[in-house]
This record gives sequence, structure tokens and C-alpha cells, in this order.
Amino acid sequence: MHFAPYAKETFVILAGYALGCFTAGYYLVRWRTGEDIRLLGSGNVGATNVGRVLGRPGFMLTVLLDFLKGVVAVWLASYFQLKPEAVMLTMLGAACGHIWPMQLWFRGGKGVATSLGAILMFDYLVALIFSGLFLVLFGAVRNFVLAGLLAFAIMPLALFLLGFPLTSVFGLSALAVLILIAHRKNIREEMSKVMSDGKMKSDKRAVSK
Repeated sequence: MHFAPYAKETFVILAGYALGCFTAGYYLVRWRTGEDIRLLGSGNVGATNVGRVLGRPGFMLTVLLDFLKGVVAVWLASYFQLKPEAVMLTMLGAACGHIWPMQLWFRGGKGVATSLGAILMFDYLVALIFSGLFLVLFGAVRNFVLAGLLAFAIMPLALFLLGFPLTSVFGLSALAVLILIAHRKNIREEMSKVMSDGKMKSDKRAVSK
């Protein structure tokens, strides 16, 4: 029996996207309250917004389930012994599914937990590098969101300098772009806060003189 070229790869990549589409936060809130989480709070289906509605247990469960989606997606790619390029596409598929779930009219979450689960399953050394970057950046900027986004942005360069395969560098660069696109509103808000704080400090110094 002959299979179409790349049928296995296509199946696993699409399975990764389907896993990503299982937006746990949306279904948890529907189950517990009957409400559509997209009409509450920030309108996002991610853990932070779910936590506003269901409290800390809802937040933690959403993070766990979203994280496991990434783990399972990359595990499937490994189980079917896909090439590194296809593994990276499966990882990207899971992140895309979470950010743009088809059944929710492409209004999903921001993909961080799912991406981290996929990265950990893909290569624990990459996960350690990301964690180290995050801790250093958090110590510098003292902002959880900005530190995480900067860690995603810088990670591909760090992997390149450390001699990781180009497949990993390019794949994780694409993943970082997805995360940054999903967080574009947050980036604008955080940068506005930073600029506002800087202006306030400057004004205080001018007044004190």
C-alpha cells in the first residue's frame, strides 16, 4: 500500500493544530458558568482572563491543560518519528490552533503555555535557556509580561550563538513571531506604561530642582 507523500507529516501537523484548538479556558468557563469567556474581562480565552472569572483554580487548570497541549503535540511528532522540520511545524500548528482556533472563529488565547509545553517536550535544554533568559530579563525590567516576551524574542539568537541546529533556530524564531503577534496589544500597553513611568520620574526630578 502506497501513501501520499508527506501524508504522515500532514496528519500530525493538523493534529497539532486540532490540539491547539482545544481552548481549555473557553470550555471551563462554559461548563462552570454558562458564559462565553470572550465576552468577559479582556475577552481572551487564556488563563489570566479565566482566573478573573473562576479564580486561582481556574487559572491553574487552564495553564496546565494549555501546557499539556504543546507537550502532546510534540510527543505525537516524536512518536511518528517525524523529521525536525515537521516537528517544528507541529509545534507551530499547536500554537496557531490556540491563538486562532477555528471553532471559535479564530479568537483564542496568546499561546504562551502551549508554546512552553511544546518547547519543553522538544528539547529541555531550550526550555532551560528560555528560563534563564526570562529570569535575567525579569531582574532587569521588573515586568513579568515584558520579560517573557523579550525572552521569546531573544531565544532564537541565543540558540544560534550556542550552536543549535538552524532548523531549531528558524522554527523557534517563527514561534517567537507568533507569540509577539498575539501579544501586540500587551506590548503597546506595557510600552506606554514604561514611557509614562519614565516621564513621571523625569517630571519629579525637574520639580525637585
